[in-house]
Amino acid sequence: MATFKASLRTQTADMQGPASPSLLSIRNVAKSFGQNQVLRNVSLEVAEGEFLTILGESGSGKTTLLRIIAGFETASSGELWMGAERLDRQPPYRRRVNTVFQHYALFPHLSVEQNVAYGLRVAKRPEAETRQRVAEALAMVKMTAQATEKPSRISGGQQQRVALARALVNRPRLLLLDEPLSALDANLRRQMQVELKSLQREVGTAFVFVTHDQEEAMVMSDRIALLRSGELEQVATPREIYSRPATSYVAQFIGHTNLLKGEVKAGTVRCGAMSWKTEFPDGPALFSLRPEHIRPAQGASTAGTVRVRGHLLHQAFHGATELIRVEADDGMVLTMRVPSGSSLNDHLEVEFSADDAVPVRESPEKI
Repeated sequence: MATFKASLRTQTADMQGPASPSLLSIRNVAKSFGQNQVLRNVSLEVAEGEFLTILGESGSGKTTLLRIIAGFETASSGELWMGAERLDRQPPYRRRVNTVFQHYALFPHLSVEQNVAYGLRVAKRPEAETRQRVAEALAMVKMTAQATEKPSRISGGQQQRVALARALVNRPRLLLLDEPLSALDANLRRQMQVELKSLQREVGTAFVFVTHDQEEAMVMSDRIALLRSGELEQVATPREIYSRPATSYVAQFIGHTNLLKGEVKAGTVRCGAMSWKTEFPDGPALFSLRPEHIRPAQGASTAGTVRVRGHLLHQAFHGATELIRVEADDGMVLTMRVPSGSSLNDHLEVEFSADDAVPVRESPEKI
């Protein structure tokens, strides 16, 4: 087991965010299918030992980018580098990259251990080495007890672990995962998110994980690369991408937000009935304000606090919290998040700190 882990950690540093040494460099990669341009000059670095998630809605190009890294698609332009090696010039079988697909593609007639051993046997590795590596890989994903079972006799979560073991047994430097949790039910999916992240930390292999699920990306990732219509909208840690979204699209795609359109004049931004001090230059401005930063007003207003009167439109239960829609007297609708069971009047005054209104760029419409 120790030998297997050590092999997987080869040339892998402790993960300290994106400042760690680069494992994979994606340089100005573009891809077109006929007249349809799917990727537009995407540049991205994947660090040694990093869990990077490529997040995006359907059609954003995330799976195409993953397939280009794996070698299953050829980029129309751009380069891929793994260290000093030009990766995109190598056939898929020569790349130190393995892929776990959305559908695990386990051979139904083979046992769990035979599925995991398949790649090693195709590569004609010595039988003793194959048996040892398979045993270590199954132990790592906690599937030793099911080694002799057929895939039809184990659960979806267990099948996912077998697919992971089959990929990891080849000791890749980079593991690609194409929405591998999407077929699982909600409870198992949440459990596997935690297990998958723990496994990634244990083995130290860099993971590039593709998903359209923002919650999944936030829970598992060291960094998130948000794709929109084939272009990177923002690349940042989950905390940064949530608290400091670069564009209005990011702000709306990651969680809930209030987009406040205002006008800045002489150091003051005015947005409907609300106003606050700003260092922005004169002209139109756009701000993202998360619902949890808005609260019912209490006591006297303090410096830097923005208040507005309105009435309660809608109250939606979300477990520990509730999302409240409040229509201000000037017609603007704000969404705020409060603890469940909070007592609110139909007519109320709400407030937020001006520092919590984060400036964002207006996202242009994409065709």
